[in-house]
Amino acid sequence: MLEQFFKLKEHDTSVRTEVLAGLTTFLTMSYIIFVNPDILSSTGMDKGSVFVATCLAAALGSLIMALLANWPIGMAPGMGLNAFFAFTVVAQMGYTWQQALGAVFISGVVFVILTVTGAREWLVAGIPPSLRSAIAAGIGLFLGIIALGSAGIVVANPATKVGLGDLTHAPTLFAILGFFIIAALGALKVRGAILIGILAITILSIVTGHTQFQGIFSAPPSLDPTFFKLDIMGALNTGFFHVILVFVLVEVFDATGTMIGVATRAGLIRPGNPGRLGRALLSDSSAIVAGSMLGTSSTTAYVESASGVQAGGRTGLTALVIAVLFLLALFLSPLAAIVPAYATAPALLYVACLMLRELVDVDWDDITESVPAAIAAISMPLTYSIANGLAFGFISYVAIKTLSGRFRDIHPATLLVAALFVIKYALFPA
Repeated sequence: MLEQFFKLKEHDTSVRTEVLAGLTTFLTMSYIIFVNPDILSSTGMDKGSVFVATCLAAALGSLIMALLANWPIGMAPGMGLNAFFAFTVVAQMGYTWQQALGAVFISGVVFVILTVTGAREWLVAGIPPSLRSAIAAGIGLFLGIIALGSAGIVVANPATKVGLGDLTHAPTLFAILGFFIIAALGALKVRGAILIGILAITILSIVTGHTQFQGIFSAPPSLDPTFFKLDIMGALNTGFFHVILVFVLVEVFDATGTMIGVATRAGLIRPGNPGRLGRALLSDSSAIVAGSMLGTSSTTAYVESASGVQAGGRTGLTALVIAVLFLLALFLSPLAAIVPAYATAPALLYVACLMLRELVDVDWDDITESVPAAIAAISMPLTYSIANGLAFGFISYVAIKTLSGRFRDIHPATLLVAALFVIKYALFPA
């Protein structure tokens, strides 16, 4: 049955190989079940409910990927957009988390429409590669400043905006140790390095009395506090337009880039033959809509899926295994509840460091490409907003290209996005 449905022989793989690949990918991406509830609960969302929503969204997204696209790609709420959801849309802009979920739902619907109509290809092709790379790096910097703040390494300072925290404070030292553990394990190519680092610091915190142990296994918490609590009408507020635009742009770029990269490595995409990329992107966008209903930020494809491909995963059976493992993780809620912020902060910082490697793809020899890219990346952490970084990057790209006599180099998609951001700042500057 599995052989026929997933076409294992056609992809030169076996059930055993696919199961091991699924386990490998799960170990590398399962840190999200601890990190996502920690981030989203800062908005006032129930942490236990977010934990359940995270596991269910990951399981559902991976299941859709398995059955619809037959690709070995794991899905879960994405890093970066969860931080944008919590720290920019809710904390900084003052919207409710229900409205933010509404925005995620709408962005998912827009993503579905873009994928079905083929407009997604036009949009992705029209965004300059340098700017696309800078957006990923900028999100990394944004995650970095959040991580350093959560760890107590960076604190507010009225004279210099930010300053150095108390490095003798135990939780701060724990966070630093956690980062070194994760980075060292990553260098040694240990699977599940991030998860091991989070659990190691959590155990250390329990042993030293900074965290109270409450058990490991139990029945899952109630999903009711976040289930179908999205406020779609509130998200249709005119001031919310650029938030939805940012969700859509990052979801499209992130999903497309990750899927093409992982699928190419697996031999599922070849030059001139995108394979089942359309189905995979439809799986991604459908998972975003479902995740918002459950009560979590945007679900996306995980680049960690490459580890499963490296282990031999070639079909949707790998994704199916990932889905089953996320369902089993539902019974780890007591453990997720006691993981402190300074245990997840090292994971955020490590992911931030990995995202910065995207800067190597920026065309630094062309000022009209490199300067807008740098503006986009720098603006995200310094304005504490992925939205502002995107806006400044697109607007400066169009302005510099135009003023340097290279207007014809600007793709209509880039011009459209820049114009939308200009309109946003003109009508809703706050």
